[in-house]
Parts: sequence; C-alpha cells; structure tokens
Amino acid sequence: MKLRNIEFGPVLNASGARGFFEGYRYHNWFKLLGLNFDGCTFVAKTTTLEKKEGNMPLRKDGITPRDWLPKCIKIYPLGGGGMILNAVGLSGPGAEALFEDGRWQERRDPFFISFMPIADTAQARINELKSFVEMFDGYLLEFNAEVGLQINCSCPNADLDENELVDEVIKWLPIAGQLDVPLMPKFSIVTSVEAVKEICDSSYCDAICVSNTIPWGKLPDKVDWVGLFGTNVSPLAQFKGGGLSGRPLFGPLVDWVFEARKAGIKKPINAGGGIMDANNVNMLSHVIDDKNSSVFVGSVAILGPWRIKEIIKRAHQIFGKEECDGRRS
Repeated sequence: MKLRNIEFGPVLNASGARGFFEGYRYHNWFKLLGLNFDGCTFVAKTTTLEKKEGNMPLRKDGITPRDWLPKCIKIYPLGGGGMILNAVGLSGPGAEALFEDGRWQERRDPFFISFMPIADTAQARINELKSFVEMFDGYLLEFNAEVGLQINCSCPNADLDENELVDEVIKWLPIAGQLDVPLMPKFSIVTSVEAVKEICDSSYCDAICVSNTIPWGKLPDKVDWVGLFGTNVSPLAQFKGGGLSGRPLFGPLVDWVFEARKAGIKKPINAGGGIMDANNVNMLSHVIDDKNSSVFVGSVAILGPWRIKEIIKRAHQIFGKEECDGRRS
C-alpha cells in the first residue's frame, strides 16, 4: 500500500494489536507459539487528546495493562471459530505523553499513529482534533520514519454513534490535512457504504481502514449474537456491551468490501476483521481487487499467533513482494 509515495506495505496490524509502542507483555510468551510480526507495518493503539481511564486499568506509566486478564476483555478461542469481545474504551495516557515518550520518533520504518476525538459535542470534537494536529505538527520534524494518521471514527466503546460521527469526518479531514501526511479514516462495517463513499471522494482521504469491531447487537442479520454467545445480553454488559472481533466478522467484512467496490469506492482499502488464516487473505483479495490495498491482522495474534507469519507472507505474495522481506516494523 503506497500512499503519497510512502510504502506502508501489504499488511498492517490492527490499531491496538501491539499497543502504543512495542506490544504487550504476553506477546513474549506468544512468541514461543510462533507470534512474529516481521513484515507487518506498525499501527499504534488509538490515542485520545487527553488521558482517558477507559475500562482497562493501566500501570503508573499509563501504557501497560495492570492486569494479565482485564475484566473488559473476553476471549473465546473456540466459540464462533475464535472470537474476542472487548470494551477497553480507549484507555491511555493521552497524546502529549505519547509524543513526549519519544519511541514513535525513534521508529525507522513507515507506520501509522491512530487518533480519535471523543468530546461530547461535534464542535468540541473538532477542537480536540485541531489541538491534536497542532501538537502532532510540533513533533513531526523529530520523526525518523515517515508516518501516516489513522483517524478512528468507529470505536464502539467511546460512547459515540459512529453513524453520526461519519457526518463529521468530512470536516475532520481538511483539519488533519494540515499535517501533510497520509490520512486513513477507520470505520466499521456498521457504517454504510454510501456514507463512506462520500468521505472517499474527499481529496484529503488517501485510503480507508475497515473494519473496526462490531458493537454488541449490531447487524443481527449478519451476526448471530444469541447463537454465538447463548444470550442476547452481552457478557460485558457492565461496560455497555463491548465490540466483537474474530472469525464471525470475516463474512460480513467480505460482503461490505464487495459492496464498497460495487458502489464505486476506488481508494485503497486496508481491510481486516476475522482474518484467521492465509486463505482468508486470498478470499479478501478477490473483492478488494486492488494491488495497492492491504489487509490488517488483529485478533489472530491472540487466537492463533502461530498463523501470523503465514498470513503476513501471503499478504506480501498477493499485494506486495513475492516473499516477506523480513522488514521489521
């Protein structure tokens, strides 16, 4: 995926899959099971402008999860072919703390920072974005690698309606465009293809990322919630339901991308959600139908870490180089 002459590669990680910087503590154990992100472009966990407690308690550094098994995450390795329900809620130290840390600036390969404005009103969210852009711009000259901005428009745990947010993205893009870096809004398949097409028509939109997790209970015609969980009440009801990722997303994702191309969306698509093996990359590539697009991996890092290497290799074969070149992200 080349955006503004920056090569981001054929496979990215889902924002949050490797945290804000270098991954999570449990990744060290999963490496024994084959977890290997070599050849996968890094995308940072979504940050907010200010510090946010969210639903996942963090250590004093504001970055590291306090608990090995946070109560806001439920993992079902066998259910639905492998799935995760999470209600992390954008827990993090805030953008300034992350920039001041300096590890983003030290990276050597192109990557994405992810940001989401979460204020209560549309105007306040615009003001948040303006403040973030001004802050980001102040640090840009310190970066060793080229960087893009993923604008998260669809976190199900931010207490915002993404179908309402999508109307705001048209106004967000020119503001973020002042950074002069590639911009990639991130949606879930709950967002209508028609709404995303309008955003894609903006000259400020370089690519789109789809899909974020699906909020609990949404798309009942495509997700059999009771069949998957045995109840119509979310196991994370105390956290307002959470969002679903894993195998059950893959079919609906393929359908959404097919409809997007049919509707005339021509921008590159970074598509993911339910990619659990290399064959899923093959299937998705047929509907993406664009060599300059890419895929992303997320839940499989927990549900099947031994499959990551083969998924990355297949993505390089289909969308990029014939073999993964071993580039470390």
